[in-house]
Amino acid sequence: MTEYFKPVTPIWCPGCGDFGILASLKKALSDLKIPPHETVVLGGIGCFGHIHNDLAVYGYHALHGRVLPTAMAVKLANPRLTVIAAGGDGDGYAIGGNHFLHALRRNPSIVYIVSNNGTYGLTKGQPSPTAQVGYEGTQETPFEPVLTALSMRSTTFIARGFSGNQVQLQMIFREALQHANSLRGMAFVDVLSPCVTYNDTYAEWRKATVDVNADAGYDVTNRTKAFQTVLGLLEAGKLPTGILYRGSGKSYEEMVLQGKEPMAYQNIQPAANVEMYRKLISRYK
Repeated sequence: MTEYFKPVTPIWCPGCGDFGILASLKKALSDLKIPPHETVVLGGIGCFGHIHNDLAVYGYHALHGRVLPTAMAVKLANPRLTVIAAGGDGDGYAIGGNHFLHALRRNPSIVYIVSNNGTYGLTKGQPSPTAQVGYEGTQETPFEPVLTALSMRSTTFIARGFSGNQVQLQMIFREALQHANSLRGMAFVDVLSPCVTYNDTYAEWRKATVDVNADAGYDVTNRTKAFQTVLGLLEAGKLPTGILYRGSGKSYEEMVLQGKEPMAYQNIQPAANVEMYRKLISRYK
C-alpha cells in the first residue's frame, strides 16, 4: 500500500516565500532530530500544498480545504507521529474555514502551517480571504486568522512568521513542533509568504512586521493582552509576528482516546477479534 518517492524539486516561482518556509521547516526538523519515518506531512491545495512532495517524510495529499480533519485522523491513529498539516490561505481560510475553526476548537496535537500571501497564486491571482483592501480591487475587510485563533479559548499555541525572516521562523517551527509532540495541542503557525508573481509584498511586509517577542514585557501566556496587542498592531498597520500565545488545555487525542490503545497499535487480526465481530453481527439478527 506504500509507494516510495524521492523528494522532488519545488515547483514554486523563483523568489516565492514558500522556499523560506520549506528551508525553515527542514532546519527545525533537523535541529530537533525528528526521524523522517516518524513524520507525516499532509498537503492541502494551492502552491504550498505541494510541500509534502519536497520532504523525505511520509506524505499525503488531502482534499481541497480538508487537510485538517485528515491530519487529526492520522494523529488519533498514532499519537507518536509528528503530524504537520500545510496549505495556503485560500485552502485554509476559505473552503477550509469551517475545518479551521473546529480544529482550533478541538485542539489536536498537530502543527498547522498556512502560507499566507493574500492571493490564489495557483489559480492566477484572485484575492483570497486575507487579501488587503485595494488588492485587485477588493474592498472587503481581510480575514485575520491569528485574531480568530486567539478568540478560541481552547487554543494552546498561536504564532505568525515571515518567510523573509528565517531565523525567527526556524525558532517558531521548533517551538511549534515541540508543543505538538508533547501532546499539548495544536500549534498553529500563519506565515506571511509573499507571492512574487501576483502579490509581491516583500518590501511592504518587511517594514510592517513587528516581533512581539522582542518586547520583554510581552506575556505569551496572557490571551487577553495578546489579543489586545495583536489587534492594536493590526489597526496601526503593522503585522505582529513571533509566538503570540502559548497556553495549556486538553488536547483532542486526550479527550477522544481516553487511555485507549491507538488504532495503529491495536491487533486487528481476525483471530484476535472473533468475539467482538460476533457481538457486532448479533445486533443485526
